[in-house]
Amino acid sequence: MITKYLRGFFIVLTICILAIGLFGCSRNESSKQSSEIKTTDINKDKNENGDIIKNDGDKLSENGITRVKHIVVIDAGHQQYPIDEHESIGPGSSETKPKLSSGASGITTGINEYQLTLDVSLKLRDEFNRRGYEAVMIRENNDCPLSNKERAEIANKYDGIFLRIHANSDQNSSIRGALTLAPRADNQFMSNENINDSQRLSKNVLDSMALETGAKNRGVINTNSMTGINWCKIPVTIVEMGFMSNPEEDLLMQNNEYQQKIAKGIANGVDKFFDENN
Repeated sequence: MITKYLRGFFIVLTICILAIGLFGCSRNESSKQSSEIKTTDINKDKNENGDIIKNDGDKLSENGITRVKHIVVIDAGHQQYPIDEHESIGPGSSETKPKLSSGASGITTGINEYQLTLDVSLKLRDEFNRRGYEAVMIRENNDCPLSNKERAEIANKYDGIFLRIHANSDQNSSIRGALTLAPRADNQFMSNENINDSQRLSKNVLDSMALETGAKNRGVINTNSMTGINWCKIPVTIVEMGFMSNPEEDLLMQNNEYQQKIAKGIANGVDKFFDENN
């Protein structure tokens, strides 16, 4: 009799142990799946830098939401050597110009324009990066044998805007101030939308840069003669930061603090341009 009861007790005990084991495995598997789902959801909303990305495209950082990332292509004008071969000033045009000129040089400092434009463009790149933009540099050194057309064609690969950074020169050394260049309303090489956007970009950049630096605002010059504008399919402006032929302005543009102001002013104008699009 006792043996019969013991056999029954062990059968019940075995069943209970099996039931507890199955429940525990099921619970662990469920917990594991839940953990995997949560991990996947979090990683899905991170970029390669570990920044959390909201579904609406805003980039989040420790300081909160920053600007939606736009692309800005920056061309530091000229390079160490000119390219004397000619190229068409625009698609289908029989008119040609040298592929790349050597640029100006400072009347007081003797600094070449290609070095000044690179120095400012690198600061401009850093300023845009701080603001959450994607900055694309056409060149980062003075050996860049790309023509004005080729630089525009690189910019056209991006869905953004194109900033061409230059400095001015004139036979009259008293002339000073900043200006920008944009396509004319009758530009035959660009769409009406791109003409309008380029003119608006040029004005925003110039006004903001002049305000930040205190430079004389010489206005926007509309022209159809610039190869680097005519080949563009995205909004573009040529920024003439100041006159290297003016002794005071030449010295000023070599000042690190002033270069930072130029970069900040240009970036402020680009901010305004994109804000107007929203």
